[in-house]
Amino acid sequence: MKTLDRYVFGSFFSSFVLAFLVLSFVLTIGLMVQIVGYILDGVPMSLVGEFAAVCFPETLQWTMPLAILVSSVLVFSRMSADSEIAAMRACGVNVLSVIKWPIVFGLCCAMMGVWINNEIVPRGHEVRRTLKKKVSITTGLEVLEPGRIIDDFPKVKIYFGAKEGNWLYDLIVMDYSNKDVERMITASKALVTSEGRDVSLDLYNMTVDPVDAEHPTMARANRFQYFIKDALKERKYTKKLKDLRTLELIDSLRKMQEEVSSVKRHKHEEGKREMLKALRKEYSKTGTEFSKRIVFALASFCFVLVGIPLGIKAQRKESSVGMAISLGIALGYYLLSMLMMSLQSTYKVHPEIVIFLPVVLCMVIASYLIPKHL
Repeated sequence: MKTLDRYVFGSFFSSFVLAFLVLSFVLTIGLMVQIVGYILDGVPMSLVGEFAAVCFPETLQWTMPLAILVSSVLVFSRMSADSEIAAMRACGVNVLSVIKWPIVFGLCCAMMGVWINNEIVPRGHEVRRTLKKKVSITTGLEVLEPGRIIDDFPKVKIYFGAKEGNWLYDLIVMDYSNKDVERMITASKALVTSEGRDVSLDLYNMTVDPVDAEHPTMARANRFQYFIKDALKERKYTKKLKDLRTLELIDSLRKMQEEVSSVKRHKHEEGKREMLKALRKEYSKTGTEFSKRIVFALASFCFVLVGIPLGIKAQRKESSVGMAISLGIALGYYLLSMLMMSLQSTYKVHPEIVIFLPVVLCMVIASYLIPKHL
């Protein structure tokens, strides 16, 4: 690597590291607060450590592309403002050859992003949801926060406004255990205890509406004991689409293609159209999930291609200008990606393909800006 190449890439890489650390800190503040809350609530440290180990790497899918974008814009806008780019041109240096190492670095980050988005992030989703089950089993209601709906228990949803120890206040329970009627139970306070696998709620000043299917009226009681059956029973976690890794997604897409072919060959005309429609919708959702991971990973490469010429064009020292440009590019890229993702149930427009529109637009913009400004 030549001296000039080392200087440019060194400035770029040092800026990338600083931006990466700052963005990582900002994006993990909420996660750290959640971890501290778990520790204060008495969750075993083994579960807390496992939770942190899978959640921190997930932030890489956002921090790497954004750090590359910020460093590209800020470093090259500074070099342009200090007339370093003009000096390179005056000395006959091809600026395109100077920026090759930042571009190679962005491509490497994109390749790493593909691996992170297809292997690390899905594993994180799966482990986090599994840990949620373990936490519910290990610590009962101790880690459940007031002010949100709790649906960890079978056929029951719980909401409470405040908590002191094992006492819950302003409690609302939605009971779906009877398929013929849905009951709403309220209480001013409740004492929570466990009896084997069951959770017991000792309710005070309670109301239930309706009582049951035969008595569709509201009833009141000063005190009533309500049981949630098998609330602490360990349940097998069923993987969701976001939990599938690369080979699992590819295998799922292959099986759906085989099902579509089988339906076309053997299914009678009656019901054939609806079944094909359902299969194609599911195929579209799965394909869009796979494509989304690729698009988010390619953000590193797209951002460095667009960020460098935009930074040179800015020609100002103020970091606020560079940050504004970076923010605009990132928002445009991710908002357009999410807009395309919202079409995943409409299989006729092939959202698994149109989701690559942000990548295509970045390539088009880069092909225009690079020759013009470099």
